[in-house]
Amino acid sequence: MRYICTVAIDAPLNEVVNLWTNEEHFDQWQDGFESIELLEGEKDGIGAKSKITIQQGKRKLELIETILVQNLPTERKALYEHVHMVNTQSSRFEKISADKTRYTSEVEYTQFNGFMPKLLAKLLPGMFEKQSLKWMNQFKDFAEFTYAQNQED
Repeated sequence: MRYICTVAIDAPLNEVVNLWTNEEHFDQWQDGFESIELLEGEKDGIGAKSKITIQQGKRKLELIETILVQNLPTERKALYEHVHMVNTQSSRFEKISADKTRYTSEVEYTQFNGFMPKLLAKLLPGMFEKQSLKWMNQFKDFAEFTYAQNQED
């Protein structure tokens, strides 16, 4: 299963990428984000592995992220492994104008493990895209608010 989501953000490219990569802000735009812990490699380097913990309701999700491509501000691609699924996500940023940035996320699920994850992927594939777009729009709101606040200072 593969999908692409795109949002336009009213902030300059470098500002958007700096906010998107700053782990101190993850909990401000990713519902349930609890932590990210470097397990091996150099932070943000190709091959670096980190454990990401997210609380979704009563369930705690742990993902292992492996950086595959690190070419920011243009692109970052990572592999995400979870007990129930495996996917890659390519996040790309493109300057539209001096104060506007296009943020594109391309997600490809390559493996679902277990009956329920396979069933959900087959019956409700839009659920996965909806979650990605939700976080992207939350990031857009966060980035635009932060950029506007910084312009007032």
